[in-house]
Amino acid sequence: MSLTARLADLGITLPDAPAPAANYVPFVVTGNTVYVSGQISNGPDGLITGRLGADMDVDAGAAAARSCALSLLAQVRAACDGDLDRLKRVVKLTGFVNSTADFTDQPKVINGASDFMVEALGDAGRHARSAVSAASLPLGVAVEIEGTFEIE
Repeated sequence: MSLTARLADLGITLPDAPAPAANYVPFVVTGNTVYVSGQISNGPDGLITGRLGADMDVDAGAAAARSCALSLLAQVRAACDGDLDRLKRVVKLTGFVNSTADFTDQPKVINGASDFMVEALGDAGRHARSAVSAASLPLGVAVEIEGTFEIE
Protein backbone atom coordinates (compact mmCIF):
# COMPACT_ATOMS: atom_id res chain seq x y z
CA MET A 1 0.00 0.00 0.00
CA SER A 2 1.32 3.44 -0.88
CA LEU A 3 1.98 5.98 1.85
CA THR A 4 -0.62 8.30 0.37
CA ALA A 5 -3.24 5.52 0.52
CA ARG A 6 -2.17 4.55 4.04
CA LEU A 7 -2.62 8.12 5.28
CA ALA A 8 -6.04 8.27 3.62
CA ASP A 9 -7.04 4.99 5.30
CA LEU A 10 -5.98 6.47 8.64
CA GLY A 11 -8.09 9.57 7.95
CA ILE A 12 -5.00 11.79 7.96
CA THR A 13 -4.79 14.85 5.74
CA LEU A 14 -1.43 16.58 5.65
CA PRO A 15 -1.41 20.37 5.89
CA ASP A 16 0.22 22.50 3.23
CA ALA A 17 3.96 22.75 3.80
CA PRO A 18 4.51 25.76 6.08
CA ALA A 19 6.53 28.62 4.60
CA PRO A 20 9.75 29.58 6.37
CA ALA A 21 9.45 32.47 8.81
CA ALA A 22 12.96 33.88 8.30
CA ASN A 23 16.05 33.64 6.10
CA TYR A 24 16.26 29.87 5.63
CA VAL A 25 14.75 27.19 3.42
CA PRO A 26 12.17 24.70 4.69
CA PHE A 27 14.19 21.72 3.44
CA VAL A 28 17.38 20.79 1.64
CA VAL A 29 17.65 17.77 -0.64
CA THR A 30 21.08 16.30 -1.19
CA GLY A 31 21.31 12.98 -2.96
CA ASN A 32 18.58 10.79 -1.49
CA THR A 33 18.46 12.65 1.84
CA VAL A 34 16.01 15.38 2.82
CA TYR A 35 16.86 17.60 5.77
CA VAL A 36 13.72 19.35 7.01
CA SER A 37 14.06 22.53 9.07
CA GLY A 38 12.42 22.66 12.49
CA GLN A 39 8.64 22.53 12.30
CA ILE A 40 6.80 24.22 15.15
CA SER A 41 3.63 22.95 16.80
CA ASN A 42 0.67 24.28 14.86
CA GLY A 43 -2.90 23.03 14.68
CA PRO A 44 -6.15 23.91 12.92
CA ASP A 45 -6.70 26.74 15.41
CA GLY A 46 -3.19 28.19 15.10
CA LEU A 47 0.02 27.82 17.04
CA ILE A 48 0.08 25.31 19.88
CA THR A 49 1.78 27.24 22.65
CA GLY A 50 2.63 26.38 26.22
CA ARG A 51 5.34 25.21 28.53
CA LEU A 52 5.59 21.62 29.69
CA GLY A 53 5.80 21.41 33.46
CA ALA A 54 4.02 24.75 33.82
CA ASP A 55 0.78 25.17 31.85
CA MET A 56 0.80 22.06 29.62
CA ASP A 57 0.69 18.34 30.43
CA VAL A 58 2.49 15.49 28.66
CA ASP A 59 -0.57 14.42 26.63
CA ALA A 60 -1.05 17.95 25.27
CA GLY A 61 2.68 18.12 24.54
CA ALA A 62 2.54 14.81 22.67
CA ALA A 63 -0.36 16.15 20.58
CA ALA A 64 1.75 19.23 19.80
CA ALA A 65 4.62 16.95 18.73
CA ARG A 66 2.25 15.02 16.47
CA SER A 67 1.33 18.28 14.75
CA CYS A 68 5.03 18.85 14.08
CA ALA A 69 5.23 15.38 12.50
CA LEU A 70 2.39 16.27 10.13
CA SER A 71 4.28 19.38 9.04
CA LEU A 72 7.49 17.38 8.62
CA LEU A 73 5.74 15.00 6.23
CA ALA A 74 4.18 17.94 4.41
CA GLN A 75 7.69 19.33 3.86
CA VAL A 76 8.93 15.95 2.62
CA ARG A 77 6.00 15.85 0.19
CA ALA A 78 7.02 19.30 -1.08
CA ALA A 79 10.65 18.16 -1.37
CA CYS A 80 9.43 15.23 -3.49
CA ASP A 81 7.46 17.49 -5.85
CA GLY A 82 4.16 16.36 -4.34
CA ASP A 83 4.89 12.61 -4.49
CA LEU A 84 5.04 11.48 -0.86
CA ASP A 85 5.35 7.88 -2.04
CA ARG A 86 9.02 8.63 -2.79
CA LEU A 87 9.65 8.65 0.98
CA LYS A 88 11.61 5.52 1.92
CA ARG A 89 12.17 6.07 5.64
CA VAL A 90 12.50 8.46 8.55
CA VAL A 91 16.18 8.56 9.51
CA LYS A 92 16.24 10.87 12.55
CA LEU A 93 14.05 13.30 14.46
CA THR A 94 15.38 15.93 16.83
CA GLY A 95 12.71 17.28 19.17
CA PHE A 96 12.85 20.41 21.28
CA VAL A 97 10.38 20.78 24.15
CA ASN A 98 9.54 24.16 25.70
CA SER A 99 9.69 23.19 29.36
CA THR A 100 10.54 24.15 32.90
CA ALA A 101 14.00 23.33 34.25
CA ASP A 102 12.66 20.44 36.35
CA PHE A 103 10.60 18.80 33.56
CA THR A 104 12.10 15.42 32.63
CA ASP A 105 9.51 13.80 30.34
CA GLN A 106 10.80 15.19 27.03
CA PRO A 107 10.88 11.68 25.49
CA LYS A 108 7.20 11.14 26.32
CA VAL A 109 6.36 14.43 24.59
CA ILE A 110 8.35 13.65 21.44
CA ASN A 111 6.73 10.19 21.37
CA GLY A 112 3.75 12.03 19.88
CA ALA A 113 5.79 12.51 16.69
CA SER A 114 7.60 9.16 16.82
CA ASP A 115 4.40 7.18 17.36
CA PHE A 116 2.74 9.02 14.47
CA MET A 117 5.64 8.25 12.10
CA VAL A 118 5.40 4.53 12.91
CA GLU A 119 1.59 4.61 12.62
CA ALA A 120 1.83 6.30 9.21
CA LEU A 121 4.89 4.52 7.79
CA GLY A 122 5.18 1.22 9.64
CA ASP A 123 8.79 0.05 10.00
CA ALA A 124 9.96 2.84 7.65
CA GLY A 125 8.81 5.28 10.35
CA ARG A 126 11.22 3.90 12.98
CA HIS A 127 14.07 6.35 13.47
CA ALA A 128 16.96 7.56 15.57
CA ARG A 129 15.96 10.43 17.85
CA SER A 130 16.92 13.11 20.32
CA ALA A 131 14.48 14.76 22.72
CA VAL A 132 15.74 17.79 24.60
CA SER A 133 14.45 20.70 26.65
CA ALA A 134 14.55 24.32 25.64
CA ALA A 135 14.09 27.30 27.94
CA SER A 136 11.85 28.80 25.26
CA LEU A 137 10.93 28.21 21.63
CA PRO A 138 9.96 30.58 18.79
CA LEU A 139 6.59 32.30 19.25
CA GLY A 140 6.09 30.46 22.55
CA VAL A 141 5.29 27.14 20.84
CA ALA A 142 5.36 23.98 22.92
CA VAL A 143 7.41 21.82 20.55
CA GLU A 144 9.72 22.13 17.54
CA ILE A 145 11.01 19.11 15.61
CA GLU A 146 13.47 18.81 12.74
CA GLY A 147 13.93 15.68 10.67
CA THR A 148 16.14 13.76 8.30
CA PHE A 149 14.48 11.52 5.71
CA GLU A 150 15.58 9.11 2.97
CA ILE A 151 13.80 9.35 -0.38
CA GLU A 152 13.94 7.59 -3.75
